[in-house]
Amino acid sequence: MHSFSIYEKTIAMGKRFIIYGLAGFCVEVLWTGLFSMLSGDVKLTGHTYIWMFPIYGLAVFLEPVHNRIRHLPLIFRGGLYMLLILAAEFVTGMLLKYTIGVCPWDYSSKPLQIYGVITLAYGPAWFVAGLLFEKFHDMLLMVQRSISESKA
Repeated sequence: MHSFSIYEKTIAMGKRFIIYGLAGFCVEVLWTGLFSMLSGDVKLTGHTYIWMFPIYGLAVFLEPVHNRIRHLPLIFRGGLYMLLILAAEFVTGMLLKYTIGVCPWDYSSKPLQIYGVITLAYGPAWFVAGLLFEKFHDMLLMVQRSISESKA
């Protein structure tokens, strides 16, 4: 059994931060591309913002939450993820508004919006995203263990 040093854990966490950032980019481009179809865009134009990379990377901080609540019912876990993701979206959106003067995403015209930086209407999507995060997190841990065992 291999015990990871703090250095190795930090490097692994940094790698997962990058993976979460890139995965978030991909999912957002797919999501916006599919929704562009609903507005008649046959090119299925998708987009994201460079600011989203570190924001999606913050999912690495959901890992300890996942590890602590994995035994709880699905409805509780999804609800907690939804609240945490909405909170992160609110904080990062307001931080961007304060520091650069604008939030790259704008929910001002959406129902149930708060300061234009979040919309509670996306709550169900964040609920599902949080539960999908669990599967992705477990897969990353399995890959990490497999790599470290092959090096041993």
